[in-house]
Amino acid sequence: MGSSLISNDVKSWVSSVLNRDVKQYGKKYLFDCNEETCWNSDQGERQWVILEFPQSVKVSELRIQFQGGFSAGTCRLEEFQDMVLQHFLN
Repeated sequence: MGSSLISNDVKSWVSSVLNRDVKQYGKKYLFDCNEETCWNSDQGERQWVILEFPQSVKVSELRIQFQGGFSAGTCRLEEFQDMVLQHFLN
């Protein structure tokens, strides 16, 4: 396992926050390494997370952990490269 690519320089956006309660469920909890906290989206289809790295990165592993027995029905991984959004993994 390599080191994490997540740092303070990585910008992030999320589709929604449960009941707009960013203090309890905001995106700051995506990468805080605390299993007692989490980002929680509002209900609905196609919830998403966008990460913007300050430089090109090579991703060798992606870990997603869902809390409380919840999980996604499907996941889709996309990249934005050379000004073009590319879908490369379901």
